[in-house]
Amino acid sequence: MTIASVNLVLSGTPQSRVSYELPEQGSSITEWVARRLHKTELLTGIAAQLPHAAAAALAHFGLYAAAASSSYGPARYQPRFDAIGRTVDLFDPTTGALTHVVYESSTPYLRFSYRITLAGVGEISGHEEITGTTVGLRGLGMPAPSVFHFASADGDYQADAVGIITSELAPRIGVWRIRAHGSLKLRDTQGNQGEVKLDRDGQVQAEVRGQDGKPLSLHLTLA
Repeated sequence: MTIASVNLVLSGTPQSRVSYELPEQGSSITEWVARRLHKTELLTGIAAQLPHAAAAALAHFGLYAAAASSSYGPARYQPRFDAIGRTVDLFDPTTGALTHVVYESSTPYLRFSYRITLAGVGEISGHEEITGTTVGLRGLGMPAPSVFHFASADGDYQADAVGIITSELAPRIGVWRIRAHGSLKLRDTQGNQGEVKLDRDGQVQAEVRGQDGKPLSLHLTLA
């Protein structure tokens, strides 16, 4: 039985978020990844939760990792490709967090590494590899095995989110839409474990079971 279930809200609207991630003036693929990571407001409560509410911190981290791996809304264009080694440094306009993204390789897969630093909270490092394009009835899928590692500002707490998030271009009359689905396994250095799931409708659910066996559920709507 879930003892705590909380709905979180991300600032802005789905339309404003996708307009930021894929701006009208165009974007490179590395810039898209960097802007997609600008959902760091989901991390701001972690510092207050540690060390006594680590299960809640892990759930918030999981929600961020899934949200930061996805975009939802009209796909007006395909981001242009960069040269290998392209580096993008951008500040999240909501929190001031710095995202550092490197386009590392194109063969055999498109690989991006990133580092997100949020003062007073901690740092996330990670990477994703877009392993190709699949064609199905629901659209064009781009599976991306992804790894996120969080370290608190004081270094006493660490957490990991590992799994596959698939970005998908869904056919529509007129402009196609971008969306995502997948899941990430969660664990931390205090023995908490869980999973975050993301569906095509933009519903994100993080469920964590603490060392005491009590479950915690956090929910976020992205679309």
